[in-house]
Amino acid sequence: MGGKRDANRRKRIEQLCQAALTLFLERGTEAVTIDEIVREAGVAKASFYRYFRDKTELIQTLFAPLGEALVEAFNRCEVALEKADADAGRLVMAYQGLGAELAMLMGQMPRELLLYLQENRAPGVTARAPIRALSDEIDQRAIRLTEVARTHGLWRPIDPRVSTYVVVGASERLLLGVLRGEELGEVAKIPGQVAELILRGLGT
Repeated sequence: MGGKRDANRRKRIEQLCQAALTLFLERGTEAVTIDEIVREAGVAKASFYRYFRDKTELIQTLFAPLGEALVEAFNRCEVALEKADADAGRLVMAYQGLGAELAMLMGQMPRELLLYLQENRAPGVTARAPIRALSDEIDQRAIRLTEVARTHGLWRPIDPRVSTYVVVGASERLLLGVLRGEELGEVAKIPGQVAELILRGLGT
């Protein structure tokens, strides 16, 4: 009996999250109300408050799997960079691996990733706060990757924040373009192309 209740709970949470995601993609997180979310989900408003305190908690729940996957991808890239030393080939492989994981996420969670890219640079206030918090964490982890690469003599002595923001900004724009269906050539080749550009621009 407990198993069925838990399954129903997960199903209802997913139902509300996906309804919210549809509306958020259309109009942005701030414009959508809880009334609209429950109407889109086809559930009573009381059901919303059974699972979430407010819209902020729903957004936090919606982005938790994407956030965990991104953090794990950055952690694996950092481990690969630690092993690269001054080996340019391993450097390229480390960043290609990160790019490949991002490409995989595009296939697994395309709508969540699209919403993240649409909202992550806006002010982190009210319901949007979890998205901005994830964005800030990704920025810090990306800066950490640059610091590791510099420590191992793989990057030029440029301020890590400057080089990181250039790379992150370009990568996010590429991901957004792919998710919007822009013509960018073969998607599978993009991680390697980005890694090559990074190496040529920042490598020693």
